[in-house]
Amino acid sequence: MARTEEELRPRRRMLRRPGIGLRLLAAQAIVLVAGAVTTSVVAAIVGPPLFHDHLHQAGISAGSPEEMHAEEAYTYATVISIGGALAVSALAALAVSWYISRRLQRSVTEVAEAASSVAEGHYDVRVSSPQLGDDFDALADAFNQMASRLQTVESTRQRLFSDLAHEIRTPVAVLEAYIEALEDGVRTLTPQTAAMLRDQTRRLVRFSDDVAALAKAEESSASMACSFVDVPRLAHHCAAAAQERFDSKNVTLAVRVAEGLPPLWADEQRLAQVVGNLVDNALRHTPAGGRVEVSWEREGAELALRVADNGAGIAAEHLPRLFERFYRADTARDREHGGAGIGLAITRALVEAHGGTISVASAGPGTGATFTVTLPLAPARDELVALGVARPAAQ
Repeated sequence: MARTEEELRPRRRMLRRPGIGLRLLAAQAIVLVAGAVTTSVVAAIVGPPLFHDHLHQAGISAGSPEEMHAEEAYTYATVISIGGALAVSALAALAVSWYISRRLQRSVTEVAEAASSVAEGHYDVRVSSPQLGDDFDALADAFNQMASRLQTVESTRQRLFSDLAHEIRTPVAVLEAYIEALEDGVRTLTPQTAAMLRDQTRRLVRFSDDVAALAKAEESSASMACSFVDVPRLAHHCAAAAQERFDSKNVTLAVRVAEGLPPLWADEQRLAQVVGNLVDNALRHTPAGGRVEVSWEREGAELALRVADNGAGIAAEHLPRLFERFYRADTARDREHGGAGIGLAITRALVEAHGGTISVASAGPGTGATFTVTLPLAPARDELVALGVARPAAQ
């Protein structure tokens, strides 16, 4: 008859290997026994001949009562010395092993319990530094970093699924309500109803495209098609592509390109997507009569792209999270414009795929915002030679 898990558990505990304390004590005992045996052997082999030789040199004849008493005294002294030293060493080894094993066991137990908690999904657990040396401190730090990263990933995962469900729920609910109304005869398929259905369908399609674009952007570092990009041409091309949308909203679009900018080593299509996302974001949050300025400048070995507007601005508490997936500084306004909070996450992924950085600054609501992208300029000549690409002359 098969035993249950509860019946087998005590037997497993009995068969469990000894802990670190017993192992450390056993190691100390082995060292002590080896030392005692070595000392005894040396004392038994080397000591008597030397002792007899000194007795004879001192004038004590062999076989005399004096020699016998001296040998007995030597033997007793040797045994007492070795025994006393062994006893003191054993006590010291026991005390040291107990102290060190307690500290080690406490640290190991804490890490093991914390790991079990993490395995159960409690990612907020942390372990304290054991102060047992750099190795154990590094282990504790690595565990805390792992738990913190897992906590961040889990939080992002939960928020991601929540946002996905929320974004899909609204248009699906509208579609379901309209379809049921059409089936029940409550509504008829008028042009207005068809327009509403088409609008919700497009919203779902746009959301699907945004999610796919985000996934592609985060994988783009492995599929970048870089070449030398003429920065002034790219700047004016992006401005021309957005000009009609700015004119329809009566917002001024100004483009300023510094003279003498060198060619930029980048994926032109994805870089244009970065500019387009930032310009569209600025337009979306700038009211009629406002102004958006796009500037391209060289700062040392980097190219700085800035998109500044005098629109709604951003509160300070939103700035650190603005590039997170599905994050909205103003939920109602973004929904009204059909945004899903993915555009800036896509932008950051594309910028980082180019080896650059992106940041945002705003003095608060009503003061506008400035997005700054820094990109490294063309790679060094030896890197280009390895790629088999000729570097054009600087402008």
